Amino acid sequence: MNPKLLHNLIWIPLFLIGFSGAVLGILWLTVDEPWLVDKMVYRFFGLWLLALGVVVCAYVLITFMGTPRARNTLLIILGILLVFLFYLEYTYIPVSPFLYLTYGLLTLYLVSLWATVRLNKQERSG
Repeated sequence: MNPKLLHNLIWIPLFLIGFSGAVLGILWLTVDEPWLVDKMVYRFFGLWLLALGVVVCAYVLITFMGTPRARNTLLIILGILLVFLFYLEYTYIPVSPFLYLTYGLLTLYLVSLWATVRLNKQERSG
């Protein structure tokens, strides 16, 4: 498969994950009424999510996932975060519409992971 296409299938989904996090962070910062807990927790969570999304976007744009180390590092970190996100959602809010969003993030993650594995194999073989 074309290495440039694989490269795009790596960094674009990861950038979209970071961008989604930043947008959700902004939404949580501006929510008027909390669903389950007090407003301060939503402000904190929104700020945390915004910061995480911006950091992921910055990392992807700076490195463009050009090296196996950059790709593998971010994929490991995001994979761990997705596992914990699924755990928290299924444990505390199993009927939340955010589950669909998380499945979308998982799909983007898996596309990037697949392309990373393919590109790493091509780079190793020559």
